Amino acid sequence: MSNHNVNLTGSVASITSTYAGEFAGKYISAALLSGKTLAEGAITIKPNVKFKEVVKKVASTNIIANGSCDFTETSNAITLTERILQPEEFQVNLELCKKDFRSDWEAVQMGYSAFDNLPPSFADFLIGHVAAKVAEKTEQNIWAGVNATTGEFDGFTVLMAADGDVNDAAIGSETSYTSSNIVTLLGNVVDAIPAAVYGKEDLTIYVPTVALQAYVRALGGFSSNGQGAAGTDAKGQQWYNMGNALSFEGIKIQHAPGMPANHIIAGEASNLYFGTGLLADHNEVKVIDMADIDGSQNVRIVMRFTAGVQYGIGSDLVLQTL
Repeated sequence: MSNHNVNLTGSVASITSTYAGEFAGKYISAALLSGKTLAEGAITIKPNVKFKEVVKKVASTNIIANGSCDFTETSNAITLTERILQPEEFQVNLELCKKDFRSDWEAVQMGYSAFDNLPPSFADFLIGHVAAKVAEKTEQNIWAGVNATTGEFDGFTVLMAADGDVNDAAIGSETSYTSSNIVTLLGNVVDAIPAAVYGKEDLTIYVPTVALQAYVRALGGFSSNGQGAAGTDAKGQQWYNMGNALSFEGIKIQHAPGMPANHIIAGEASNLYFGTGLLADHNEVKVIDMADIDGSQNVRIVMRFTAGVQYGIGSDLVLQTL
């Protein structure tokens, strides 16, 4: 179901937009998948989980035996366990004043903008504003969300901290990530990576902003950290231009802005899942102009969507908590 009506005569007069079910999908996608972790494909996205999806784990030992003419089961120690990816329902109910955003939208339409894709209508402009806020919150939820907090689902650091199968990386006496200790602490993370996972193509070390900053500064150069006084490529603190792909001992470093400042996670991108129902029937995006209802210049924006995270095999993951 889709209804869209915009009446503009020199200024924003009246707007009404309703997108439901699959028609809301593109707006929900923009809101949820625009955060850094999801936009860069740093974890696996399952976009059409309508209710829940089972992530199965199979473990077995001693599956190879000596050859014979008979069929004899080579292992009686096959264990099948499962984890559930069940996105939770969320909503945004927001009231904005048209007056506060009208001049910004008109400026964008005139071309004074760095955006490649200009919002074709004032309604889309407002939805884009809200979508950016949802994306920012979703990024935080993925790594640090706490289900008991309104508007959040359990993030990876919370789920892993409660799972005894997840490998813990040593921290020594450190309480924060700095340029002086980051190489040692990243080394501890790598040391905790299981042999079966080490070397996998999508193996990634996910770091918070403070750890990324510390690593960039360390690579800028000081002899006590093994980089030499001039740092990477002998460029000192000018070596990094924000576009450089970072790695540690050959393992990709992924900036995770939503991660708490005292955590680092290592694991395969294919073992970390974000689930949502982009085509779910209950998805909804509405822009309701209140002018004809109460005479105000207010616009109400409603979004309804689902989101959640889960991982497959805890024993293949590493969590470091300072």
